[in-house]
Order: sequence, then C-alpha cells, then structure tokens
Amino acid sequence: MNSNSRLRRLAALPAAALLLSLTACSGTAASNNSKPVVLTTFTVLADMAENVAGDHLQVESITKAGAEIHGYEPTPGDIRKASGADLILDNGMNLEAWFEQFTAGLDVPRVTVSDGIDPVDIAEDAYQGLPNPHAWMSPLNAQVYVDNMAEAFAELDPDNAEAFRSNAEGYKQELQAVQDELVTELGTLPEHQRALVTCEGAFSYLARDAGLRERYIWAVNAEQQATPQQIAAAIEFVRANRVPAVFCESTVSDAPMQQVVGATGAAFGGVLYVDSLSEEDGPVPTYLDLIRHDTRTIISALTATGAQ
Repeated sequence: MNSNSRLRRLAALPAAALLLSLTACSGTAASNNSKPVVLTTFTVLADMAENVAGDHLQVESITKAGAEIHGYEPTPGDIRKASGADLILDNGMNLEAWFEQFTAGLDVPRVTVSDGIDPVDIAEDAYQGLPNPHAWMSPLNAQVYVDNMAEAFAELDPDNAEAFRSNAEGYKQELQAVQDELVTELGTLPEHQRALVTCEGAFSYLARDAGLRERYIWAVNAEQQATPQQIAAAIEFVRANRVPAVFCESTVSDAPMQQVVGATGAAFGGVLYVDSLSEEDGPVPTYLDLIRHDTRTIISALTATGAQ
C-alpha cells in the first residue's frame, strides 16, 4: 500500500473512531511529560533539535532509525503522536512526500527548517530542476537549520529563548569544526579519485563543499528505482573515469550498485548514511557522527591500495 492510499484510509475512519485514536492519552507524546513536545520528521533533524533544545523540550522523531524518509507511510500511531505535539519540524524541499497530507488535519504549528538554504537543483530524471532536498549533508547548511530551530523554539517557549540561542551557537561551532574536517580530509584525494558514485543523488551538497564530482544511479528515492538505463549510465561513468570505488546509502538496497561493481571491477566502498541515523550503539548515532563516518568511508575506499 502506498502512502496516498494509507492516508486516504486514515481519512476515511469514522469521526468518533478517529477522535478516539487521536485523544488516547496512552499514545500521545505529551501524556507523560510537562515539557513542550517537538516532533521531527526524521532522526537527523531530531538529533539537531535535541542539541538546540537542551533539557527544556521533549524532542521525538516520527520515523525511526533506519527508516526511508521519502516514501514513508505514516501510521495511526504517528497521527496520535503528532496531535499531542506542540511543534512539528520538517525538512521541506520535497523531501517528505507524505507530509502535507499527514498534517492537513492537525492544528499544530510547523516549521520548515531548510528555509533560507541556497538549493542545488537536481540535474536529471523526473525531478530535474527541483531542489535537491538533502541540504543537511552540508554542515554549513546544517547551521541554517539550527538557527531556524532556535528561533522556532524561542517562539514556542519564550522563557528559555536565550538558552536555545546559546545552545545553537555552541552547536554551530561543532558543525563548523566537522565542516572543516570534511573539506580538509576530502581535499587530500588526488584529482583522478575525486568522484563520488552513489545509489541516490543525496550528496550534491557534500560534493559541492568538498570539490567532488558526483554521479548517482537515481536522483531521489522513489517506488521505482534503478532502471536499466540508469545502471548503464552509472557503469559508463565509472568506466570512463576509472572510479576506484562506489557506495550506497543505508536505507536502500545496494543490489543496483552491485551490478555496477560487477560490470566495472570497481570496489564497493561501503555504506553511507544520509536520511537516517543508526541506533544508539550503531556507527552514526548523531548527525556529527554521520558526517564523519561518511567522510572517512569515502576517503578510505577511494584511496585504498590498488585504487585505479
């Protein structure tokens, strides 16, 4: 069942049943906590928001670690959780295809945290000309997200406005530090190895920051992925540029990229994280860990002994 049919099914529930589901106190985020509740659409935003909120707000993510965000199918439990929130944060830029319908019947303020970003447009496929939604993959852009969160939290909880802004400034210093690490470390790659080939086109902002050429199999995760033409184009790019290693993201199957590996002899360089953090005991429990992990995975694979 796709997201539209799932949401239509929810919308068709009898009014009394829907009201009961939305007001069941045992299922709402606000039921056991007196702090204002901030709900984010995915785990990366939740981690950023927690850094800004400190101890003053309760931050939760609609999607769990490992979830694919683009075509996520909200559940009745998600609606209950959202109905009990005081603020909902979304990425925007067409990332959450399900979000408008999800919030249509909710009387909860929402803020799009990518507002103010200078977008990189998608260059091909059905999404050509639309903004690439993965703006958080640049720590410079993430600082814009953080400023937007701090202002939204100050409006939500004015008594702690200064704490939110102070937390944001401290976190932005950490973001700048990881940005500097990214640029410095990826800047060590030789010119002929400065190509980043991934399943999804989720690295346009990181590639721009680090001066990498980007190639991907498909532009944005969707129900239909990896056509024969897309795989053939990736194979041609890898062969023509003698790309030593290729990658895929944690929330999608790497089977299409393994076809590229088999046809070119390039190494599979590893799993990169974009749309989701890992569990707490995993490799990327925070956004800062995510950027560092991806940077080091890319460098390690592209500079491995025997790289072309």
